[in-house]
Amino acid sequence: MKAVFLAGRILFGGFFLYNGINHFRQRKSLAQYAGAKQIPAAEAGVTVSGLMMLAGGASILLGLKPKLGAAAIVAFLSGVSPLMHDFWNVDDPGQHMNDVINFSKNLALLGAALFLIGVEEPWPASIAASRRSAPQRVVDFARRLAA
Repeated sequence: MKAVFLAGRILFGGFFLYNGINHFRQRKSLAQYAGAKQIPAAEAGVTVSGLMMLAGGASILLGLKPKLGAAAIVAFLSGVSPLMHDFWNVDDPGQHMNDVINFSKNLALLGAALFLIGVEEPWPASIAASRRSAPQRVVDFARRLAA
């Protein structure tokens, strides 16, 4: 189960890490798109949302303060989804479908991020787990044996 959880973390965290990097690489074009969606201070919004994705993705991937990382992802998705993928305001059928798909995808990602907030720490194969003291690891091992 630990391997499956780690694989999920790599995919989920990596998705946000990659897209956060992409936000900075394509900041100008993303800011133009956000401006077309009537987002005030669009370039600043793209920068802030890129930082939220970078921090959240890295946190989930490494298992370092993952609840805070997941909270950053929740905040990003909660703010961006209704503003950027407002399919209910779109008349063009192609753009409408694109926004429905992206809004729905973001809702699923939001659900996953909320789920991760509820997972107890430290996560397996994480930086936080590797920082546990040797005595704590002995205690944890003894508890597993007794269970």
